[in-house]
Amino acid sequence: MQADFWNMRYSENGFAYGTEPNDFLKQQSFKDGARILCLAEGEGRNAVYLAQQGFDVTALDISYEGIEKTKDLAFIKNVEVTTICADLAIYELEPESWDAIVIIFGHFPLEIRKCVHSGLYSALRPGGKVVIEAYSKEQLSFKTGGPMDEALLYTVDMLREDFSEFEDVEICQLERVIHEGKYHNGISSVIQLVAKKKI
Repeated sequence: MQADFWNMRYSENGFAYGTEPNDFLKQQSFKDGARILCLAEGEGRNAVYLAQQGFDVTALDISYEGIEKTKDLAFIKNVEVTTICADLAIYELEPESWDAIVIIFGHFPLEIRKCVHSGLYSALRPGGKVVIEAYSKEQLSFKTGGPMDEALLYTVDMLREDFSEFEDVEICQLERVIHEGKYHNGISSVIQLVAKKKI
């Protein structure tokens, strides 16, 4: 069902969320030559940006339409991005394989969220980090992007619990203006998280 929704959205003309990277992601730093995994990556804008910075990037998404758009964007920008079309409800991340894992506006039902988030620690190499930006439950009153289902939105406490195994957890909720394609536009309530795996 999720795949059908995203295949329909990504089969539209153009890029649903634009081709520019997420603002929060642009503020992050990663070690030289980092191997980075972008989960629920959609049409590849963030993965392609990271590849342009010289990182070894893999983009994973449930939608084959999104994966094809990722390949197209990588070709246009003349970079290489490894792509995986997979359902995170059943996909198992390789242990200690990534220097960073990025999830930008990846919203999952409770059981899938718990499964995905609980697998991130073991998937990271020692010292690796997770970067997340997601809509908070308060986003329902803004209606400027993201799922309009409260069960798919997050709270600071939810994410703090999910990432309790990590160290150096930085997490905050804020309101900021977002302009990403035609589906993310205007003042929005988001939660931003950066967490590191112990060395």
